[in-house]
Amino acid sequence: MTFHTLETLELISGGSPSAAPVASVVVLHGLGADGNDFVPIVQELDLDAIGPVRFVFPSAPVRPVTLNGGYEMRAWYDIHPPVGQSRREDEAGLRESCALVQGLLDREAARGVPPSRTVLMGFSQGCAMTLMAGLRAPQRLAGLVGLSGYLPLAARTLAERSEANRDVPIFLAHGTHDPVVVVERGAESRDALQALGHAVDWHTYPMEHSVCAQEVADLNAWLVRLLAN
Repeated sequence: MTFHTLETLELISGGSPSAAPVASVVVLHGLGADGNDFVPIVQELDLDAIGPVRFVFPSAPVRPVTLNGGYEMRAWYDIHPPVGQSRREDEAGLRESCALVQGLLDREAARGVPPSRTVLMGFSQGCAMTLMAGLRAPQRLAGLVGLSGYLPLAARTLAERSEANRDVPIFLAHGTHDPVVVVERGAESRDALQALGHAVDWHTYPMEHSVCAQEVADLNAWLVRLLAN
């Protein structure tokens, strides 16, 4: 199954839609959602200190998801039911979507926002894609934001990550009551990234598989520190 293009929504914060952005944030949604999902959350951010920021909200391709009985929905990759303690990962789907995400980063560069001013951000499956694609991106990104997700193909990360992003700033957040991606899995990913030498800004919140106001505030502060220079 090959997908060459992604549907995207866009908005510019801190100015008119025609304002030239000084930074970009590409936001990857979770399983079964689409590009509209995080628009209201992003609209809660106050990035006036940075200037106009372009937010890009792609919608994942529609594909059958094994965990959901083969039902077709928007998904960055297939999910298989766990067998005991083992997890079978859809490596082909992950790599396919990784290429699509890199295409979005390349498009931002072609439109005048360099990778060093581009943040890749994602929730759940989108978090997994953020960590996979962001660490493998050939040019240094401004930062990575992973919400309520995990590091996919963790054993391959050391061999496959790019030299350019070996010290890219990473913001990770997770709900302590998450029944979908348990917080322990998020913490395992944090530990794996730290073991590779990445500095991870780790946050937990008393919530389930969702986003809360304090998380948005902490992310807002982190983005301003990252991009306001």
